[in-house]
Amino acid sequence: MIEMLQSKIHRITVTDANIDYEGSITLSSGLIKQANLIKYQKVLVVDINNGNRFETYVIDSSQNDIVCINGAAARLVNIGDKIIIMSFSLFSEVPPDYKPTTVFFN
Repeated sequence: MIEMLQSKIHRITVTDANIDYEGSITLSSGLIKQANLIKYQKVLVVDINNGNRFETYVIDSSQNDIVCINGAAARLVNIGDKIIIMSFSLFSEVPPDYKPTTVFFN
């Protein structure tokens, strides 16, 4: 099996951090759909500002424009930091025209 990038949300801004939540990254339902993610899917998060990397899972919110890091990972980011969120899929054979879903933010 070959692990390939499934989707990437590039340079999105952290809007909130909640240390008291049990853990995860909260994203708006629309963004989850746009980025081809699935609720509770494991993701890799990279903080562009400080270089921290961590794995967590996605939960959704009906609130628009939310990017909230929850639980212990909230200590690894600051509100206003730019992050990259990546998901991966396993393939037994990669299609020749394969391209991951990418959502860019300025």
